[in-house]
Amino acid sequence: QVQLVESGGGLVQAGGSLRLSCAASGSILSIAVMAWYRQAPGKQRELVARISSGGTTTYADSVKGRFTVSRDNGKNTVTLQMNSLKPEDTAVYLCNAEHVRISWSDPYFHDYWGQGTQVTVSS
Repeated sequence: QVQLVESGGGLVQAGGSLRLSCAASGSILSIAVMAWYRQAPGKQRELVARISSGGTTTYADSVKGRFTVSRDNGKNTVTLQMNSLKPEDTAVYLCNAEHVRISWSDPYFHDYWGQGTQVTVSS
């Protein structure tokens, strides 16, 4: 019942900026971690950035200093501000919600993925 929808992808020239957003909807009590992953053709999916419900962030070395992840716990949204984009940033970016509680009567955690949004950076 929980869905994640990404938006904000597109085409941008090297050095430009994009802002990705992801909104989680459905029966949600809490989301421990929200994260952005990316996957380019022929490459393994990699973690780009993640943020806990308490605001603790983690970034891939390749994007640290250029990307900023933030979230609104009340709205169950996560945003990735991408600056100084490089051609190697080109990939499908996927939103992930980790350790999601969906009901007071359900003690289990659930993970969800969005469908992804394409980011293309031209040289």
